[in-house]
Amino acid sequence: MLIGASVGGRPSAGQEGHTTEPRGLLFPGEERHLANIRQLTFGGENAEAYFSADGRKLIFQSTRPPFLCDQIFILDLETNEVRLVSTGKGRTTCAYFFPKGDRIIYSSTHHVSPDCPPPPDRTRGYVWALYEEYDIFSARVDGSDLRQLTNTPGYDAEATISPDGKKIVFTSMRDGDPDIYVMDADGRNVRRLTRTPGYDGGAFFSRDGKRIVYRAHHPRTMAELSDFQALLKEGALRPIRLEIYV
Repeated sequence: MLIGASVGGRPSAGQEGHTTEPRGLLFPGEERHLANIRQLTFGGENAEAYFSADGRKLIFQSTRPPFLCDQIFILDLETNEVRLVSTGKGRTTCAYFFPKGDRIIYSSTHHVSPDCPPPPDRTRGYVWALYEEYDIFSARVDGSDLRQLTNTPGYDAEATISPDGKKIVFTSMRDGDPDIYVMDADGRNVRRLTRTPGYDGGAFFSRDGKRIVYRAHHPRTMAELSDFQALLKEGALRPIRLEIYV
């Protein structure tokens, strides 16, 4: 089964969880490859959805009333129920289920301020915001028992979990550059994995937990490096020429 984000879908009943016809979501000829498309969200901004291990739930981030920036929600694929599981404060991102399905992780700014941090300045083009207020939290699947796992200056986000549930891999700017780190599931024993100047992020563990795959942008010239570092000082990243590494 494949999940994805799309723009412009039409709800059949104006509610989440209702199935829509493929018309408008498929191009001619795609039906044989993408059959039985089911639209799950209607309205707002919805992204970064991931399955629970049993395939029955999705966790995703969404900006929808009454919230002014992204919060974390869980969608039950059997009942179509959508439930807020983050605090409803600050901005959140990068949610993921633990393998047993009993806990989740996500990054949030709520502990610094209940307000949404300002959007990035895109007058110089499309950029990603790397909010230094982001820290990684874990919670039960209903949002209770919230535990802060990182507490260092700088962006901490893009976290995923090893198949055995014992390790978390994530991106952090604690040492001045967005690099990949690994830590125990309780936030202890943090270890840096990458050191090349540039951005390293979006890491996932292999099924056996012995390797990771991640995306990276490593500036090739001094001019590129200077531009990259100037944007970092503004809390932003321009996602150009991303390559895949293991």
